[in-house]
Amino acid sequence: MARYAIGDLQGCYDELRELLALLAFSSDRDQLIFTGDLVNRGPESLKVLRLVRALGANAVTVLGNHDLHLLAHCFDPARPLRRGDTLQQVLEAPDCERLAAWLIEQPLAVHDARRGELLVHAGVVPQWSAVEAAAAGAEASLALRTDPAGFLGRMYGNEPSRWRDDLARPERLRFTVNMLTRLRFCTAEGRVDLKLKAGPDAAPAPFAPWFRHPGRQTQDTRVIFGHWSTLGYYRTAKLLCLDTGCVWGGALTALDLDDPQAAPVRIACRAYQEVGTD
Repeated sequence: MARYAIGDLQGCYDELRELLALLAFSSDRDQLIFTGDLVNRGPESLKVLRLVRALGANAVTVLGNHDLHLLAHCFDPARPLRRGDTLQQVLEAPDCERLAAWLIEQPLAVHDARRGELLVHAGVVPQWSAVEAAAAGAEASLALRTDPAGFLGRMYGNEPSRWRDDLARPERLRFTVNMLTRLRFCTAEGRVDLKLKAGPDAAPAPFAPWFRHPGRQTQDTRVIFGHWSTLGYYRTAKLLCLDTGCVWGGALTALDLDDPQAAPVRIACRAYQEVGTD
C-alpha cells in the first residue's frame, strides 16, 4: 500500500484525475492524504467532493479555510459569496446536504503518533506540540459538529492574535481555526499576522514562517501541510508543504510519504484564477 499526500485541490477535478492516473492509484490498495481546501476557486468543486467522499477510508483529509467557507454558506444561505468564489454549483447540487454532512465530519488536524506525523492545512504556532494541536483541533471539530451555524457564524475574524490559556471559548475556537487553516507567519512568542500572504522571506521582523522559529514544539514531528502557494513545494526531514498553486496555474503535487527517496509527482494546472483574487 502506498500513501500519497496531495496538496490543495481547490476544485481542480481534471488535474486530480490526471494525477491519480499518473500515480496508478488503486482505491483498494492505496491511500490518499489531502492537505485540505478541496473546494473553491477552481471550476469543479462539486466533482472533487463527490470523488473524495466516494473513496471512503482510502482518503484522509483535513479541513482547510475554503472548506470551512463552503460550510458557512451551506448553513447560512444568505451569506454573500466573495469575489472569486466558485461554490454555487455545490450549493445548488441535489446532494449538497449529504456532501456538507460528510465534510463537516472531517478533522482539522490528524496526529499519527506511531508514524510521528501531523497533518494540518496551514500550520501550528511554536508553543503547541503535535498532541496539543490535535487536541485543540478535536475541540473545535466537536464544536463545529455540535452547533454548525453558531460555530461558523463566529468563525471569521483575525482576533485573538495570540494564544492565552484564559481565552473565552469562542475566542479559543477562533484562534484554533485560524492557526490550523490560515497560519503562515508568527513571532517566536506565537503572535500571528494573518494578513501576510507573500513568500516565506517577505515578512517584517519579528514575524517569520511558523516553522522557522527555533524551539517550536513540533520540530520532532513531520508536519504535512498546504495553504501556502507562494511557499510552494517545501520538503525537509520534518516538513512537507504541498500547495504548489494548482488553481493559480502552478501544479498539483503528490508525494509518496513512505518512500524517503520518492520524487514529487506533478500535474501542470490551468490558471483558473488570477493571482491576487484569494
